[in-house]
Amino acid sequence: MDQLEHAFACPYCNAPISMLLDPSVPAQTYVEDCEVCCNPIEVTYAFEEDDLVGFEVRSIEQ
Repeated sequence: MDQLEHAFACPYCNAPISMLLDPSVPAQTYVEDCEVCCNPIEVTYAFEEDDLVGFEVRSIEQ
């Protein structure tokens, strides 16, 4: 299956962010920096049968 584009707001600066998620990976957690403010964001998502069933982003306190 193709990747799924998902949009959300940065938990620090509220900038709109769009990323591609891979449905072939059922669940994943990783850290990615905001393209605008460069702060680290923890991204967690889950798929069930190619449907996005969970998506959460949170700030990582430094």
